[in-house]
Amino acid sequence: MRRRDFISFLVGTAATWPLSARGQQPEKLRRVFWVSTEDQPDPFLDGFREGLRERGYIEGKNVVFELRFARGNPDALRGVISELTRGNVDLVVCSGPAIRALRAATGIPVLFAISGDPVELGLVKSLARPGTNFTGSTFLSLDLAGKRVDLLKDIFPQLRTLAVLSNTDHPGERSEWRATNQAAQALGIDPVYVPFLGARELDNALTVAGNARADAILVFPEGATMLHRTRIAQFAVEQRLPSMFGWSEYSDAGGLLSYGANQRATYFRLATYADRVLRGESPADLPVEQPTKFELVVNIKTAKALRIDVPTSILLRADKVIE
Repeated sequence: MRRRDFISFLVGTAATWPLSARGQQPEKLRRVFWVSTEDQPDPFLDGFREGLRERGYIEGKNVVFELRFARGNPDALRGVISELTRGNVDLVVCSGPAIRALRAATGIPVLFAISGDPVELGLVKSLARPGTNFTGSTFLSLDLAGKRVDLLKDIFPQLRTLAVLSNTDHPGERSEWRATNQAAQALGIDPVYVPFLGARELDNALTVAGNARADAILVFPEGATMLHRTRIAQFAVEQRLPSMFGWSEYSDAGGLLSYGANQRATYFRLATYADRVLRGESPADLPVEQPTKFELVVNIKTAKALRIDVPTSILLRADKVIE
């Protein structure tokens, strides 16, 4: 190679070094706080992690999780606020009732998946235009409330009296109760409202439900009943009550029926919003989503314990049958 050509080669190569070096620099490490009142291992966290992996996030390379759990005690998570103000946090993701501990958070983007009404809770200004640092997904659907009564009647035609177990410390609870009441009365069912305020009153509520002489029990899906789902499902079997719940986790724990959105899939979907926020979009501009796909789950083992023959039509419609 001639000297002049060699020098030109070096100059041309040197001009590409900065671009090449930038391409080889490690990606920015994003810090995500996961705040939950569930137990570990957390299936919802697993769904969210899977969703992030689908979008190119690799733990330890471009994302790191800080996990904060307080089983059934949102108040124990209030200290997280001080951690958020001290640390370099890019995003907070909140599971269920833990969202209450984060209402004081300002400036830091927060994603949630909540069973109640985020507008009533004061997290967002509206579902379409949140207008705050909060957004995510809500499982609340008044259409589902009526559908659960219909399904319970289909599987148990002799249903006349229905105990409705409801945690009143739940935004949107009154609307859900009204929708359930209307659906029940339209089918000639007498609904017996059994309200309770938080997990500390659950024992008394179950006693009331047991004394109601009901033919079946319907349990609204939310944090307190979710946390104690096994206990409630066992109670229903002991009382010989066909039971209807809102999410498949209740049926996995022994509930007879559940109808609602798949929670793990919702957290998988929530990773899409996480990616958009981490790329610079504002939660204020991202509409709160509502699931559009729902699953019917039937626990045949529980049906046998209750000596109920599940109609073939229900089994054919079921998305999951637990043997």
